[in-house]
Amino acid sequence: MSAGHSAGLTVIVLAAGGGTRMKSKTMKVLHPIAGRTMIEHVLAAAREMEPDRIVAVVGHQREQVSEHIRELGPDVVLAVQDEQLGTGHAVRVAMEAVGDTAGTVVVAYGDTPLLEGESLRAFAAEHEAAERAVSVLSGVVDNPFGYGRVLRNHEGDVEAIVEEKDATPAEREVCEINSGILAFDAEFLRSALPRIGNDNAKGEYYLTDTIGIAREDGLTVGAHTIEDVMQTEGVNDRAQLARLGAELNRRIVTRWMHDGVTVMDPATTWIDADVELSPDVTILPGTQLLGTTVVAEDAVIGPDTTLKDCEVGAGARVVRTHGELAVIGGEATVGPWSYLRPGTNLGAGGKIGAFVETKNATIGDGAKVPHLSYVGDADIGEGTNIGAGTIFANYDGVAKHHTKIGRHARTASNNTFVAPVEIGDGAATGAGTVVRRDVPPGALAVSSGPQRNLEGWAQAKRAGTRQARAAEEALGAGRDGEQDVAES
Repeated sequence: MSAGHSAGLTVIVLAAGGGTRMKSKTMKVLHPIAGRTMIEHVLAAAREMEPDRIVAVVGHQREQVSEHIRELGPDVVLAVQDEQLGTGHAVRVAMEAVGDTAGTVVVAYGDTPLLEGESLRAFAAEHEAAERAVSVLSGVVDNPFGYGRVLRNHEGDVEAIVEEKDATPAEREVCEINSGILAFDAEFLRSALPRIGNDNAKGEYYLTDTIGIAREDGLTVGAHTIEDVMQTEGVNDRAQLARLGAELNRRIVTRWMHDGVTVMDPATTWIDADVELSPDVTILPGTQLLGTTVVAEDAVIGPDTTLKDCEVGAGARVVRTHGELAVIGGEATVGPWSYLRPGTNLGAGGKIGAFVETKNATIGDGAKVPHLSYVGDADIGEGTNIGAGTIFANYDGVAKHHTKIGRHARTASNNTFVAPVEIGDGAATGAGTVVRRDVPPGALAVSSGPQRNLEGWAQAKRAGTRQARAAEEALGAGRDGEQDVAES
């Protein structure tokens, strides 16, 4: 047996713990941060190492966690830890699941969402180059209280990891801490796991005991110091989740600014990990870009805007808007106070204006829905203008129905389109019209009759009210004016 250069790479992600301090019905590693679950972040970092295999150890709420992991990658090997008997036991379960593997084994944790693949690659590379049996991913911090200390000998090799409660006063002065992330020679790891004991206060099998076993075997143990220690920080409660979420968002926003995106107020801007932005995008204060939102160059988003899984074209302007699963074309304008529901597709140069709600609606190039309207289950042709206060009545109480409005149509204010109905190209509607039948191209549709004025109605029906008195005074003033004209 030797701790030689690896012939392959296995990454084990531990995700079996209950996370009781989260006080949640949701498993800890499934809590979201920057648009991904915590374990999704860790698995993404693991994939950047291009390993031969990834093993996830599940335990508490295994059905929930296993289903999520399968959705992320069916190639991930699932290992079940029925009883949570410590990290050494969890890794033993993982190694049994993959069988007779060789090379390097890296053990990470599913609750470290800031962990980056580049850091893991550097860690594994140093471990292999030094031909160690065990390597510890360590960090140097100003205040190491509460962490296990990494103890080195005069040659710089790691002799032990001592926990805070077991450390001597001199050992507590050591500022190099153990992250818990370890790399092993697979052959050594298989031989060491059965030798880990559980003679401790918790009766658990600790993976860090492999360091002492390697030293006893005369093998090399070392540590790779990561400069960005926060990458290794885990989440135990919701306060830590919020703190790491804010830090991860700060890193994401900073990266986009370095890539040519203008962010006016980073403190009030939130961008998920899978969002894609082009250079010269401008993001104004109070903006959230979530999910897989994509924004093209020269677009301006915000202020006070939330877009989730949306696509925004070049040069578009979106202000004070909430949108989800919507497409906004190039040079289009949206808002303020617009609500774009799933299935909205606004064409190039189009407009969705103030207090407009859209759902499952295609609005053509240059078409406009300027204000105070609901557009659901509709197609609106290019160049068409929809009047203020228009309702697309798409639901009859049982089923949804579709409305189609042609190109370059002009609909007036306060219209209701009772679906299913079709308005032809170049057609028009009168103010207050309720459209129940198709309108041919070029036709004008009106549904109200001639206006009638019932004179004296206020005086007769509202006698003694301010309304009646105002009418009487106005009529009196009118009669006096007529008399003055006649006398002159």
